[in-house]
Amino acid sequence: MAVLEIDGLRKDFGGLAAVDGFSFALEAGQLHALVGPNGCGKSTLFNLITGAFPASGGTVRFDGREITGLASYEIARLGVGRKFQVPAVFDELTVAENLSVPRWPEKRLGLWRQAAAEDVADLLDLIKLADKRDQPAADLSHGERQWLEIGMLLASGARLLLLDEPTAGMTVTETRATADLIKDIASRGEATILVIEHDIGFIRDLGCPVTVMSKGRVLRSGSYDDIRADDEVRELYFGRKH
Repeated sequence: MAVLEIDGLRKDFGGLAAVDGFSFALEAGQLHALVGPNGCGKSTLFNLITGAFPASGGTVRFDGREITGLASYEIARLGVGRKFQVPAVFDELTVAENLSVPRWPEKRLGLWRQAAAEDVADLLDLIKLADKRDQPAADLSHGERQWLEIGMLLASGARLLLLDEPTAGMTVTETRATADLIKDIASRGEATILVIEHDIGFIRDLGCPVTVMSKGRVLRSGSYDDIRADDEVRELYFGRKH
């Protein structure tokens, strides 16, 4: 079953179509990468999915429900979570407290359960920060802060993760660890993941289907090897035909 269905989506800025009849679908539990040159419409697409921008045309459906035109907070409550390039964590809180933030309404209502604490412990293991659970987030490295924010999306109950350049500013080691983390999350089958990224080595390491976006439209979709070997994609994205 398709968790995310996009049909003829369009966003016009004056006379410019930043997203121009984009159609795409993601099956439940799928990990998929979206690549393309700067200005091709990738981030605008995420803004349309999450309700940050109103669409000029077309539809977006999540779990079979049309979400086109809903407010961002309504879309988030349905289970769509977005990670931006710059991590947004609470520096003054510990790592574990950051992961507990989405559950604080339960605490205030006296509904906090042992299962919630177990969920936090499980997420700490998943994002490889269990040994830093009581450290302030401000003390984490850049890569660790990125992983913490991904953990916070999962803690919020998001079932569709939109990751916008999750390796921006990372070291080579952190980038590889992030690829492993995203694959670990995908292997659990609890979340569907769409990743925007410019680092082609990272896309290769994800080992997932890839869609190439150009001028607001889908140019090609296929495996990493198929995309890498396509002459038009190589000319557009890699800057050469051969």
